[in-house]
Amino acid sequence: MRANGRNVPTNGGDVPLDGGDVPLDDGEVPLDDGHLPPVSGDVADDFVILCQTMEAAQRALDLVRTWTEAAGLTLHPTKTKLVDSRTEEFSFLGYTFCGTKHWPRDKSRQKLKDILREKTKRTSGESLPSIIQKVNQSLRGWFEYFKHSSYATDFSDEDGWLRRRLRSILRKRSKRRGMAKGRDNQRWPNQFFAKQGLFSLKAAHAAAIQSSPR
Repeated sequence: MRANGRNVPTNGGDVPLDGGDVPLDDGEVPLDDGHLPPVSGDVADDFVILCQTMEAAQRALDLVRTWTEAAGLTLHPTKTKLVDSRTEEFSFLGYTFCGTKHWPRDKSRQKLKDILREKTKRTSGESLPSIIQKVNQSLRGWFEYFKHSSYATDFSDEDGWLRRRLRSILRKRSKRRGMAKGRDNQRWPNQFFAKQGLFSLKAAHAAAIQSSPR
């Protein structure tokens, strides 16, 4: 949470620390005495408060608003809202959440594409291994954060998009005009890029699922 150019320190136990989701209900926070727990220490720009009922959530929001106003701060007018997370989506720290599922938000996926687009220009004079080495750095970093996604399709879409851009580079170098087309998938199949060492988000996600405790 950010207000008036200042960061709000949140480290009181019942206020999430570093973006964590901490349950907040009548049995865990003194919602009726008009006070939130004292806070100090680490700083967080955003936080999520989870409650068992909408009524408890409203009381928690009222207390947070009172607390921030007393400190000379204000809550973000559009980010601050109440949702039923069982049926409604909300975004937090790059993820979109709904029910028990979570996945990279559209903005996070677009940011990755923007980074990769700069590294895969059709006019690039770098060798394919050099390009792949650079995009792999971005892919591994992005995946490390978003590997907890509930859906593998989030990764297969990005994999296919990136391979099409690499095929367009190879197509241009082979003196063919335009973007990558159907036959280019045969000239440079997925396995070709795998042999070149291209990092696959989908394969990495599958491996992460296999290795995760059940």
